[in-house]
Amino acid sequence: MRIGLAGCFAAAALASSAACLAHHSFAMFDQSKELPLTGTVHDFQWTNPHAYIDIDVPNAGGGMDLWKVELNSPNNLERQGWHMHTIRSGDKVTVVINPLRDGQKGGLFVSVKLPSGRVILDPTRKRGGPINVPQVH
Repeated sequence: MRIGLAGCFAAAALASSAACLAHHSFAMFDQSKELPLTGTVHDFQWTNPHAYIDIDVPNAGGGMDLWKVELNSPNNLERQGWHMHTIRSGDKVTVVINPLRDGQKGGLFVSVKLPSGRVILDPTRKRGGPINVPQVH
């Protein structure tokens, strides 16, 4: 069976449109708010299409709440200087997020202060993330 040039373009267009539809919007995050979370890294998931930091944050009742923080893709993070061991389970960190609009415990990554004191900002943001990461316990 012979496929013409037009057939190849049609197949490529269909494949790329399917990939675009698979990617979600960031409308679920309230990007007008920034929420600092200080806690212990439960897990750092170096996965596609987005990496995640799961962080245990102390709550008012004396227990822990698990927060899920969504980052960029591992491919983009590597270009920004990250690697799969930048953050490790057990690290004490402060992560600043744009919280979920529905009030669930999750958000979109803005910055992280690592145990070494190094602050990593999200370089894809217009202003490059916050200049100083506030300490909230």
